[in-house]
Amino acid sequence: MEPVKIGLLGLGTVGGGTVSVLTRNANEIARRAGRGIKITHAAAIDYDPDLIQGLDQIEKISDDAFVVVEDPDVDIVIELIGGYSPARELVLKAIENGKHVVTANKALIALHGNEIFAAAQAMGVTVAFEAGVAGGIPIIKAVREGLAANQIEWIAGIINGTGNYILTEMRDKGRDFEDVLKEAQALGYAEADPTFDVEGIDAAHKLTILGSIAFGMPLQFDKTYTEGIGKIEQQDVLYAGELGYRIKHLGITRKTEAGVEQRVHPTLIPERRLIANVDGVMNAVLVNSDAVGPTLYYGAGAGAEPTASAVVADLVDIVRALTTDPENRVPHLAFQPDALADIKILPMEETETAYYLRIHAIDKPGVLADITEILGDSGISIEAILQKEPAEDAKHVPIIFLTQRIKEKNMNDAITKIESLDAIDGEVMRIRMETLG
Repeated sequence: MEPVKIGLLGLGTVGGGTVSVLTRNANEIARRAGRGIKITHAAAIDYDPDLIQGLDQIEKISDDAFVVVEDPDVDIVIELIGGYSPARELVLKAIENGKHVVTANKALIALHGNEIFAAAQAMGVTVAFEAGVAGGIPIIKAVREGLAANQIEWIAGIINGTGNYILTEMRDKGRDFEDVLKEAQALGYAEADPTFDVEGIDAAHKLTILGSIAFGMPLQFDKTYTEGIGKIEQQDVLYAGELGYRIKHLGITRKTEAGVEQRVHPTLIPERRLIANVDGVMNAVLVNSDAVGPTLYYGAGAGAEPTASAVVADLVDIVRALTTDPENRVPHLAFQPDALADIKILPMEETETAYYLRIHAIDKPGVLADITEILGDSGISIEAILQKEPAEDAKHVPIIFLTQRIKEKNMNDAITKIESLDAIDGEVMRIRMETLG
């Protein structure tokens, strides 16, 4: 049987890794897929041929990606260019030409996935995107297929390695955010413009996808709350540790009676939780569902071959199903297209969580009572208080509060009132808390 012919868009880090993995493991992959898989046409402008094993086996390399998606001999297109455009146009043109698509582009799926999946459904082709979330961890397949018998209750994930590396270094080595960020850029973990990583946008793209496949709803990136880690200070890392917690940059999606919470922000997690001990550039996703309970998925969230592993796994899935009736393939967003529900995404003010508050106050009688009165009036119960000794000659002392769960709007009101007190210096530092129990 003739091998399935692949068109590859992009020969960068992941593209090169995909070529290497397909070449090195060709026999094993063919045994699993039932047919050989061969890249016959690739497109790239800038690449290093000396770094890509198996590049010499590609028949044609073009500098125009549209030539590849128009190639009548190509059966499946792999999009590894990234970004929104021209990736969107290339993927839609490939679908229009009746080609299946594999992509690692989480931004493309999060923002344009609804349009892309509708086009694919109309043409009877598949768009696979396992590599778009958590790199080499097969989390899409786990949630979409492995947990198909379950009602998903919530998902919490460390889904950006750069942010996790920064927070790990701050905790383990007592370093400041800016110092670690510069090192992460030097090591290649963070881009020259690190905004997508440290501000949580990359994680929000991935969380949008996870929320949709977990709860069977259209992709809604614009309604995902996003908060970065740039305001986390070394003192917060230390105080969290003293209280038995670790700070992680989490993506959380949870189904409630009122709707779905979908949020990315720094989060205190009890240090005894397995996910709290995921360090460095590693990723982990914790899924809680009604039948099986909690399951944890851990591994490399980025890198050439870990991501290529997911890309090739998607290829194998598509090749296995090439002769299958399109109506009987695994749905893109886990649920049948006509069964997707327009579930409300809750605004952040309506979400409910516990909180860590760091407040700098004048060290004099009555101040603590004023703060606790404001919290009480807002319906906020205090779980713990940690008051630190003031530094020599310092006028203000840090006071740490851990609260029980309360709606965000109640906490917003309380923080506004606390910051208006004459005895309070600067803004209140607020970090949300989750027990993940």
